[in-house]
Amino acid sequence: MIEVRDLVKVYSLGDTELRALDGVSLTVGDGEFVAVMGASGSGKSTFMNMLGCLDRPTSGEYLLDGVAVGGLSKDRLAELRNRTIGFVFQGFNLLARTSAIENVELPMLYNGMSAGQRREKAMATLAEVGLEGREHHFPNQLSGGQQQRVAIARALVNSPSLIFADEPTGNLDTKTGGEIMRIFCRLNEDKGITVVLVTHELDIAGYARRRIHFRDGRVVEDDRSGGGCR
Repeated sequence: MIEVRDLVKVYSLGDTELRALDGVSLTVGDGEFVAVMGASGSGKSTFMNMLGCLDRPTSGEYLLDGVAVGGLSKDRLAELRNRTIGFVFQGFNLLARTSAIENVELPMLYNGMSAGQRREKAMATLAEVGLEGREHHFPNQLSGGQQQRVAIARALVNSPSLIFADEPTGNLDTKTGGEIMRIFCRLNEDKGITVVLVTHELDIAGYARRRIHFRDGRVVEDDRSGGGCR
């Protein structure tokens, strides 16, 4: 599913260069559940941005499902992000004045689906994450956990093969965070969706079957020794 070779990202800060990624090479197989870990400034978020086609590396190669991402046009990258990848963020990123169902419909606006088809698919996806009956609530009428479920439904609605989650439980209490992680587990185990999540929390990383640790822009540990959904 994912292959990166000698990935480097350098940011210029005046006369100083910051190597946010320093020669990262790894693969993520189809259907894996991977946690990317590391301290602030370790390179894990930069790495996630590269994988999500939100930024381009300074050098190196990134292949997504066998396609060299670096050679794609902006339009093709946007299409790839919309159809292949689902994104879930710590801050939910919902439109405040838009209902749950309308937030979930947004990724489908460019797919040529009718309004009725979009509404039907959004309703079904919200039900899938346990929000049946909350479809017409606005974000400020939902708890943090419910808002994150809306965000997950929005990520799922185009049937992606890959989900990137950046600190998806960071704004949630422990119990709610566990409920959200069990949704990711179900998506991975029942639907075969590849899940890559960034976290600094060991208990959250414990849901993944593989844990990749970053330090100073490099992979310093790739742990496949256990863990998994519970």
